[in-house]
Amino acid sequence: MTRRTLRIALLGQGFMGRAHSNAFLQVEHFFDVPFDLELRVLCGRDPERLARMAATWGWQETATDWRRVVERPDIDLVDVALPNALHAEAAIAAARAGKIVLCEKPLALNAAESARMAEAARGVPTMVWFNYRRVPAVAFAHRLIEQGRLGRIYHYRAVYLQQWAMREDLPATWKLTRKQAGSGVVADLASHLIDLALWLNGPIREVAAMTHTFAVGRDVEDAGLFLARFENGSLGSFEATRFATGCRNRNAFEIHGSRGMLAFNLEDMNRLRFLDASDPEDVQGARDLLVTGPGHPYAEHFWKPGHIVGYEHTFIAALADFLVALSRGERFRPDFEDGHRVQVVLDAVERSAASGQWVRIPAG
Repeated sequence: MTRRTLRIALLGQGFMGRAHSNAFLQVEHFFDVPFDLELRVLCGRDPERLARMAATWGWQETATDWRRVVERPDIDLVDVALPNALHAEAAIAAARAGKIVLCEKPLALNAAESARMAEAARGVPTMVWFNYRRVPAVAFAHRLIEQGRLGRIYHYRAVYLQQWAMREDLPATWKLTRKQAGSGVVADLASHLIDLALWLNGPIREVAAMTHTFAVGRDVEDAGLFLARFENGSLGSFEATRFATGCRNRNAFEIHGSRGMLAFNLEDMNRLRFLDASDPEDVQGARDLLVTGPGHPYAEHFWKPGHIVGYEHTFIAALADFLVALSRGERFRPDFEDGHRVQVVLDAVERSAASGQWVRIPAG
């Protein structure tokens, strides 16, 4: 049977462009994917950097005008890894051209934009690169919750702590500009926290938030905290900051339920802490699980048990799951609808921080 070839255009030549390029190159080395992938066009603003990156990652050609690229008949899939302010325009144009559309997080600058994106892409397959769902330990946490091993959930706590924006000599980047990023740490880091919370613990009903900017003259927030009430009755707390001294990339959550507890920290990403409250009290305690197999998510695709996986494997696994769903005509999650739901919560967080009031999340 002839395998279909997907001809890919990647819009973006930065850090995420490299992460996505690696996934496109590596996915068939770990997964039996049902497509051949052709890295056709790499698009960005700097021709010299584009040429170097294309040579490094195997892109056939480069371009500096993404608008012309998404209209090309020899492109099947458009991957949007541009600054946030360009996500909506590029993704909508690609969807209207009938392309498969992948997009980095957060999906848009605001919920109005993400709603337009989801509507425009309703007839095409989509994916949002919320790659942390594909960390094996996080996927295993989801499995345990689905199995009822935590019982009724009482508390969901999440933090995403970095320190890179503390530098006084930090050069200006688009992530530190509201016009390009939409917001600061809330869009950048809390979007990941919200996606995992919605996936692991269900819809959020309302939020109460505060944000703060430590750097003089910066027009985006450096830190954000918010409380949440979930539809399942549990209480949540969330913190995201780029001013957490000593934390490089601490994306962590802790979940407490009537039957157990789970805890995860991306800085030790192959491990998951699990407590089973049905154990006798005299031996009850958190187990430090090394989630690398056997029987763990993605264990059959990567290395032998005990041989750890890394950040890059989360993108590879996300892409593999997307390609399998695409071949079967099935819905992939998270798609643009899921990305829009995250954006609705992000908007509520910003409104709450501005007003000092609890803000209700619209149903659905």
